[in-house]
Amino acid sequence: MDIIVNSWNELNDELFKDTFNPSISRFRSNFAYRGLNKSSYKLENGIIRMGKPYPNMEKNLIKQFKKYAHDRVVERDTEWHWLSIAQHHGLPTRLLDWTYSPFIALHFATSSMADFGHDSAVWKVNFAEVHELLQEEHKQKLNALGSQIFSADVLADTIRDIDVLSSKHSSNFDIAVFFEPPAIDDRIVNQFAYFSALSDPYLAMDDWLNKQYVSGKVTISRIIIPSGLKWEVRDKLDQSNINERVLMPGLDGLCQWLQRHYKPV
Repeated sequence: MDIIVNSWNELNDELFKDTFNPSISRFRSNFAYRGLNKSSYKLENGIIRMGKPYPNMEKNLIKQFKKYAHDRVVERDTEWHWLSIAQHHGLPTRLLDWTYSPFIALHFATSSMADFGHDSAVWKVNFAEVHELLQEEHKQKLNALGSQIFSADVLADTIRDIDVLSSKHSSNFDIAVFFEPPAIDDRIVNQFAYFSALSDPYLAMDDWLNKQYVSGKVTISRIIIPSGLKWEVRDKLDQSNINERVLMPGLDGLCQWLQRHYKPV
């Protein structure tokens, strides 16, 4: 599963490996990408990172967010819509951020100057194969949509809310779903972003991927970027206009980009 690359060309080969669809003779990827500034970091959601849970912690967070954010959120009223907005604005949730773009994942793997002395990583997970593990009724919704990934609305029609998703959890089996959030703002759009959610909110995604009922059925790789390669990757991403100024529109993103771009090596 771990692949250590030693050059920019090797890195690109691994990022785009297995993305060609011979049935249409086009490159059409079914991979989710997530970049981590340290390769040792786990795929943990915000709920896990809060620490030891207590009863109804997740529900209380969502309830209070809906209460105080209601006058700012009026488009839809599904729980997946609320969760998307909450996650986007920094609330700890069971959602985990992913992107369709391997280069955007690379950005988040090389964005922290404080971690340039550590190897980083890009996780690559085939979400279409993840959804093949779902029950037939759930897969039928995707087939009707003509897609390999849920929209927030179709997910709400399929698995109504986190209570229903949590009901799929058992001591020896959990499911995962990937879904596209509504295009809330330019940051969501520019980051080509979507989310995953597990039926057990306290299970790290990498631990789920290593479960016996998942392993071997889902194509997974963790591409390790050695610390000595990170400056080259970072500079080539900047030259390709993959940076904070674009991915986090506004003065905050602009200042983050300028601070990093002009930092002496």
